[in-house]
Amino acid sequence: MIIAVASGKGGTGKTTIATNLALSLKNVQLLDCDVEEPNSHIFIKPEIKTKVPSHIPVPEVDLGRCTFCGKCQEVCEYNAMAVLKDNVLVFSELCHGCGACSFLCPQKAIKEVKREIGVVEIGANGDLQFVHGRLNIGEAMSPPLIRAVKEYINPSKTVIIDAPPGTSCPVIESIKGSDFCILVTEPTPFGLNDLVLAVEVLRKLKIPFGVVINRSDLGNKDTYAYCKKEKIRILMEIPFKKEIAMAYSKGVPIVEELKEYKKEFTKMYEKIKS
Repeated sequence: MIIAVASGKGGTGKTTIATNLALSLKNVQLLDCDVEEPNSHIFIKPEIKTKVPSHIPVPEVDLGRCTFCGKCQEVCEYNAMAVLKDNVLVFSELCHGCGACSFLCPQKAIKEVKREIGVVEIGANGDLQFVHGRLNIGEAMSPPLIRAVKEYINPSKTVIIDAPPGTSCPVIESIKGSDFCILVTEPTPFGLNDLVLAVEVLRKLKIPFGVVINRSDLGNKDTYAYCKKEKIRILMEIPFKKEIAMAYSKGVPIVEELKEYKKEFTKMYEKIKS
């Protein structure tokens, strides 16, 4: 089973839920798909054994064959190519690697070359398998690297995906194909606003989901009222506790600092299975 952990906004405790759930179960693989700012490794502390560079194909123009007809510029949806009188400019940071320019070039003057966008790191902490991606600084697109991370999904294990925050393309790429999604929120106006957006996305994708309310004794009861109205199951509540905050600040998982929470995360997993 593949369980994604997502949130409509950052700072709700998404990584906290993903890592502690992974540490509470057996036969688990954790994928950190927040490749722009991966931080699950801080809590899992894996031994990284393999590093695999990730690339996307970008166009390279043979000016000797090019007639500067402008077809490549015309078909590029991302404005990654500009055809001048006697030159073709390629803005590789804007290229999505779709291949339309090389496929449709009348003179076959374009070939694709690899451009490195980041690295996939693979490791483990005991029996817990771990994979995450690190996007190169300055890169505009993370979905290709997220896809590269998800290529290492081990179907023989319970797979937990720590998704990026928000509801944009990187989140969609991370959660699609999941069997279930845990939405992490907080009982505040901002938390509720972004939870509503995330719920809309998951309903469009037809992925079953439930909610974890972090820092549950802060804010107001509007989030609870929304979940009741929309018939959304609340899987777990985590209170605002000094001990949890202190453990987090040291990179120590909740289930190691407060061992009684391991049962709570295991119960949540059983709810998801049912």
